[in-house]
Amino acid sequence: MKNLKALLLLLITSIPLISLAHPGHGETGGYTITHYMVEPVHLIISVVALSAIVFIVSQLRRNKQHN
Repeated sequence: MKNLKALLLLLITSIPLISLAHPGHGETGGYTITHYMVEPVHLIISVVALSAIVFIVSQLRRNKQHN
């Protein structure tokens, strides 16, 4: 349980990495939601982070139900 909470904290604190500038920044309207949905740099990180958060939350709920 502590490991899952630590991983969740690590993911939450690493979210600012998604917003770092990269080559080609601004070609798709750099400050719009479309940019974050279309650019692979943001999209890949967002999908991985969201998947990990969903997994951790489901594990925490499962552990809570067993106790």
